[in-house]
Amino acid sequence: MNPRVSIIMGSTSDLKIMEKAARFFDEMEIPFEMNALSAHRTPEAVEKFAKEAEQRGLEVIIAGAGMAAHLPGVIAATTPLPVIGVPINATLDGMDALLAIVQMPPGIPVATVGINNALNAAILAAQILAAGDPAIRKKLVAYKDQLKQKIEKANTELKSIQFKFKTN
Repeated sequence: MNPRVSIIMGSTSDLKIMEKAARFFDEMEIPFEMNALSAHRTPEAVEKFAKEAEQRGLEVIIAGAGMAAHLPGVIAATTPLPVIGVPINATLDGMDALLAIVQMPPGIPVATVGINNALNAAILAAQILAAGDPAIRKKLVAYKDQLKQKIEKANTELKSIQFKFKTN
């Protein structure tokens, strides 16, 4: 089994956030790999990873980073593959990471999800793969249908809650 997606984090302190993507890929049966690479502490390893990613068969890269948050941009600068950045709340409520990831120069795009939202990064990666993979597309449709059913059930439950001035 060869990975189609790579989940990269600046250090294992980010694992608590990034494992949400791993759980989603397990649920969707999408092969993935996980590695810790630092744009600042292991820049040569990051460059080697990014340059070899496509030839290794990877199709999408998810990179989580906090604080200075250069990891997603450095990877995107060195690979033609789509890179999805996950800003991680390490300082300043994650706003520093969000801005560092989303403000990329022209020609080096990084798709960026919300702070600590590795699950949305995984869903976006699956949607990218689903463009050419009907089996993944079918699983995504089922997943989103479950989300819809969850909200419909919540509305049904809310109808049974009584308040003096509640009208529905």
